[in-house]
Amino acid sequence: MANGMPGTQDRRPRIHLIFFDAGGGHRNAATALQVQIERQGLPLEVSLVNLQEVLDPLDILRKLTGIRIQDLYNKMLRNGWTLGSPLLMRVLQLVVRTYHAASVRVLETFWKEHSPDMVVSLVPHFNRAIRESFQKAFPGRPFVTVLTDLADYPKHFWIERESQYIVCGTDRAVEQARALGHLGGTVFRTSGMILHPRFYEPGPLDRAAERQKFGLDLALPTGIVLFGGYGTKKMLDILRAINRTSLQVQLILICGQNEKLARALRKERKRIPIHVEGFTTQIPYFMALSDFLIGKPGPGSISEALSKHLPVIVDCNAWTLPQERYNAQWVREQKVGIVVRSHRQTAGAVAELLQPGELARYRARAAAMKNRAIFEIPVIFENILNSSAEKGLAKSETNNLKSQI
Repeated sequence: MANGMPGTQDRRPRIHLIFFDAGGGHRNAATALQVQIERQGLPLEVSLVNLQEVLDPLDILRKLTGIRIQDLYNKMLRNGWTLGSPLLMRVLQLVVRTYHAASVRVLETFWKEHSPDMVVSLVPHFNRAIRESFQKAFPGRPFVTVLTDLADYPKHFWIERESQYIVCGTDRAVEQARALGHLGGTVFRTSGMILHPRFYEPGPLDRAAERQKFGLDLALPTGIVLFGGYGTKKMLDILRAINRTSLQVQLILICGQNEKLARALRKERKRIPIHVEGFTTQIPYFMALSDFLIGKPGPGSISEALSKHLPVIVDCNAWTLPQERYNAQWVREQKVGIVVRSHRQTAGAVAELLQPGELARYRARAAAMKNRAIFEIPVIFENILNSSAEKGLAKSETNNLKSQI
């Protein structure tokens, strides 16, 4: 495979998957792809590259305060400091444009040191610089942007005119790529977002028995409350609001690394059965015990929930990150959940979901979303490499013919 790719005659083609730790979705997607490529036995050498570490010399915030940009972003998410995030987004995009030339120089040096045969970006903002630097280092080698959001929102968050190949999980993202001039042969439509392969493993055979292990009712409708790796204080408000109703429901609350929140939830007086879980890698298992999800409109949590046939209840308002606002619209369009203006309306949304027949209808629509992206994307990578190798071989033969003439 890919025998015509420069430098690959005596080794497997090298793929660099680019991520950063601003939020958990980018690293999760890169890790999931690496795991699945290995499981599919593809002859590819995959490396994960943290873009933040490569560009650390240019991180102005770190020079001034000692805090990395990605760490500030994560602190904002943990504390809910997201009001006004569209303005912050524009400021960040201005900074990225200001340091574009310097970023290209740093990245070009990095590519020359490591010589990947293909670079795959799983991050927004920097794709123009990544593509330009890679083409300077190795003209003709393929660069791929894989969107880990449902759409390019706001514009040029993910998709740039200079992108070489683009992998999209929705029709909306495909339309945006084509509107920027990308032809059909360079745009690939997958059946959804990247999920870790563990989400495709069978769930527990006896959900009732598994619920009983956590002191949950065997038959009550069960919601899983999940707001990222650090949870949120909203979870206390949601529990209290549902406690004040007569809803016959129970909750699994995932707090991640927020032990303070976990302790507060466990101490809370409650009418309904609950289970509070701290940091866990068993999200697929707890989703398999649940009937619906309450959370934020992140592309990862929505896609994970749908893979387990869970409708979602998400909020969308002035505090919602710009890149997640289209996701709420998508949930409405696909009729796979309920979007509320505020988490204070969550109890009402749960009541709506539990109306006779409604939960079954929502779950049937969620089950109809057949997302196989994690199996499709490695094949796309292999095809791109093969196509690039054939083009390289054809170019080499043409040059040889010219030299003979």
